[in-house]
Amino acid sequence: MTTYIIRRLLIMPITLAGVTFLIFAMMQILGPVERSALYVRDVPKTENQINAIIERYGLADPIHLQYWYWLVGRRDPQTGETIGGILRGDLGFSRTGREPVIDMLQRRFPATLELALWSMIPIIAGGIWMGMKAAMNHNKPIDQISRIFATLGWSIPTFVLGLLLLLVFYARLGWFAPGRLSTQFALEVTRPGFTQYTKMMTVDALLNLRFDIFMDALNHMVMPIITLAVIQWALLLRVTRSSMLEEMRQDYVRTARSKGLKERTVVNRHIRRNALIPVVTIAGATLAGLMNGVVVTETIFNYPGLGQMAAEAAVTLDVITMLGFALFNGILFIGAYLIVDILYVVIDPRIRLS
Repeated sequence: MTTYIIRRLLIMPITLAGVTFLIFAMMQILGPVERSALYVRDVPKTENQINAIIERYGLADPIHLQYWYWLVGRRDPQTGETIGGILRGDLGFSRTGREPVIDMLQRRFPATLELALWSMIPIIAGGIWMGMKAAMNHNKPIDQISRIFATLGWSIPTFVLGLLLLLVFYARLGWFAPGRLSTQFALEVTRPGFTQYTKMMTVDALLNLRFDIFMDALNHMVMPIITLAVIQWALLLRVTRSSMLEEMRQDYVRTARSKGLKERTVVNRHIRRNALIPVVTIAGATLAGLMNGVVVTETIFNYPGLGQMAAEAAVTLDVITMLGFALFNGILFIGAYLIVDILYVVIDPRIRLS
């Protein structure tokens, strides 16, 4: 198992290098003049200012040098200090947020992470449970209903479902307001008596023993969670059902049943364990996608996470923020798939010998 994990860890730097190269290649669509605006807080007004920025950051140098400068930084020819370099945390300056991109990502990420973690509970539990029930009742009414639900859930656009939930629950019933916190509690969490340990409102509320803030934060996440869960339920249901049905036809299942094992034992110890392997892949990708920030969902419900940040940057053509968001996405997906590879070993011990 240790050798397997070490091999996966050794592959990560190569994959990360590939991601950075692709992001850098996307930047080359812009010329040196356009890219010069990505490194300063204010747009240069004169040709001399633009040329000074191009010279300072080496934007007219050979492309391999530009990649190196963008990756590790460049020594300023005038002051001698190191400037730029994504490995140093310099992802540029966001015109949308009027702050460095790295600061914007750090400020927005806890909100998206909180939403992702809460969403994964009903997504995984509900999707796997419904998929298993459908498979165990193959071609029965519960299976037919599950298949119809999966088709409808996968067909409904996210923005349509989100707007319907807003119309019914918030506009008509006055439940589950959009945003992250009510105005009253949003002011309280900024006061000295409330300590923000993690920047995740539900976690910090519990650590501060403020159950009223916890319930308010959870109340604001109900509709985004439902929106994300319905779409992902459809996918996990179909994958789990197909995987379960495939495993149920295997020879080892017939052998286990012929030995007189109870059906519950056959399902729990044999079928479900092997059927979960493709499900883990989908679940890992789902978690990474949620942590990246679901752009449409966060925008509809005015949830201040990475998705809303990306939407605002796209509308204002804030290229440097979008590239920072894309780089952050790539790193998250690489980390998520590393976790998936490790879980493979836990679920299927045969992989340890491969």
